[in-house]
Amino acid sequence: MNILSGQVRRRIALGIILAWAVLASSPLLAREPPLQIGQYAHTSWTARDGYSLGLVFSMAQTRDGYLWLGGEFGLFRFDGLKFMPWQPPGSALPSKPYSLLVARDGTLWIGTFEGLVSWNGTEMTRYPEIGKGFVTSLLEDREGTVWAGVLADKGSLCEVRQGHARCHEPDGSFGRFVWSLAEDREGVLWVGADSGLWRWRPGTPLRVDNPGAPLGDLITSADGQLLIGMRGSGLRRIRNGALESIPIRGSVGAAKRLTDQDIKSNKLLRDRKGGIWIGTDGRGLVHVQDGVADTFSQADGLSGNIACSLFEDREGNIWFASERGLDRFRELPVVT
Repeated sequence: MNILSGQVRRRIALGIILAWAVLASSPLLAREPPLQIGQYAHTSWTARDGYSLGLVFSMAQTRDGYLWLGGEFGLFRFDGLKFMPWQPPGSALPSKPYSLLVARDGTLWIGTFEGLVSWNGTEMTRYPEIGKGFVTSLLEDREGTVWAGVLADKGSLCEVRQGHARCHEPDGSFGRFVWSLAEDREGVLWVGADSGLWRWRPGTPLRVDNPGAPLGDLITSADGQLLIGMRGSGLRRIRNGALESIPIRGSVGAAKRLTDQDIKSNKLLRDRKGGIWIGTDGRGLVHVQDGVADTFSQADGLSGNIACSLFEDREGNIWFASERGLDRFRELPVVT
């Protein structure tokens, strides 16, 4: 009787183990809830830590793992321990860097307040066609063409192919500047300009009706749709040829909806998991996943509340540069 009871117990235990194995592999149990910002490991660098890079306007990562930061006091490389100033050997950048891009071939593109250059690891190339225009944004499209948004007397959109740049100034229709660029899942190039949002290519360029608020960053959602950050307000998307607001609920207080004033978008980033990071103009960070948002501000330990740039590195770390320092958010192996 004792032997039979032991066999029964073992069979029951084995059945429970197998049942849990099956359930754990099902999508319902395997899908983890989205992380909130407070569940990331957070590290910040401020003046108290000897951080003295000033305002960092853009970040990029090259194949050797270095994090590049461009901003108020020049271009720096960061190896995880030290921030080192950088200049191309034997020459100098045209001006302070503002926009950075690492292309698929490994080339580092540096948009400055007075022109565009690229660095392939051994030599620097200048693009005189852009002149001394302020390069506000950089994008590499699916065909390998590098696009640059430019602020000058007339805003322009410049494309670089095979080492040569060609700039477009559609009768001054961009206004004084082109500020942001994005490519959606259909291969459409979108341009955020002084005069509004443009569907640039393919086909004839077309301007989308704009409610009047100035445009900020452009990104794509996890499903490839265009998202538009409005400077000083919230997120927008295109619906029936016009811009409409995207409703976002706060994670605390369940049904609470965040208003445009709660978000006040300044910088945008979509991470590899589809989450949207919004660097705000005065209220720190907002993280949106599946339409639900949580926030992280200076009161929570953020270096500052005004966003200057956002970036995700190859390891999935989220970097946030504020008016007071630099922050890194890293996923932990075990989430509380």
